[in-house]
Amino acid sequence: MSKTQKTNKIIEPMKRSAINDYIEKAIDFFADMKFPLPTFAYWSPSDWKEKGPECDEIRDLGLGWDVTDFGCGDFLNSGRIIFTLRNGSVRDRRYSKPYAHKAMYLLEGQKSPVHYHRSKIEDIINHNGGNILVTLWKCGSDNSFSDEPLEVSVSGKKTSVNPGEKIRLKPGESINMAAYTYHQFWAEEGQGPVLSVEVSTICDDYTDNFFINAAEMSRFPKTDEDEPIRYVRGSELKELGF
Repeated sequence: MSKTQKTNKIIEPMKRSAINDYIEKAIDFFADMKFPLPTFAYWSPSDWKEKGPECDEIRDLGLGWDVTDFGCGDFLNSGRIIFTLRNGSVRDRRYSKPYAHKAMYLLEGQKSPVHYHRSKIEDIINHNGGNILVTLWKCGSDNSFSDEPLEVSVSGKKTSVNPGEKIRLKPGESINMAAYTYHQFWAEEGQGPVLSVEVSTICDDYTDNFFINAAEMSRFPKTDEDEPIRYVRGSELKELGF
């Protein structure tokens, strides 16, 4: 299938009940991993309604929870549970941090869609848990996969890998990915979930994610509000008036 074709499959929005449940499971997971989250990780909608301009940095940068199935309707196979701890902005001079920092609760076998960034340079770190598997490809001139080998830094060691080759990161190990590098990563099946940390340059999830199947992907898909919000996702704070 080409990058511009769309399937005829009807994709259902993610249910709010599922988003709520996955955030609560992530809270328990981070606690088990002894990875403390900031207080705003636990704020309810009623808590947010009491917060004033002192919390604008959280709102403006969309910090906090991010649960997405990328619009594919198959969260357990293609999704992410992310908590954005800090970020900067390329458009707003009030937020001049040149870096971003995220924590992810990787479920076994749950892959990110294959994508690259034009601006962001990132380290993916296995902080604790099972193993992370990573596959990489150079982005060709027509945005297709290049068949050229890659030279990457794995835990500080210069490493040559073939396109699509699996790289295994055990707890404590990391990989650096340059811009224009297609990548996909997930928690290795049978080894347990992973607390993955991403340290990067500024992260702009609205304009700097380029998916190999772009026509089928949505970084922030619609939600079926089948129950009240327990935790407001970072991307929803301003949209929903919090």
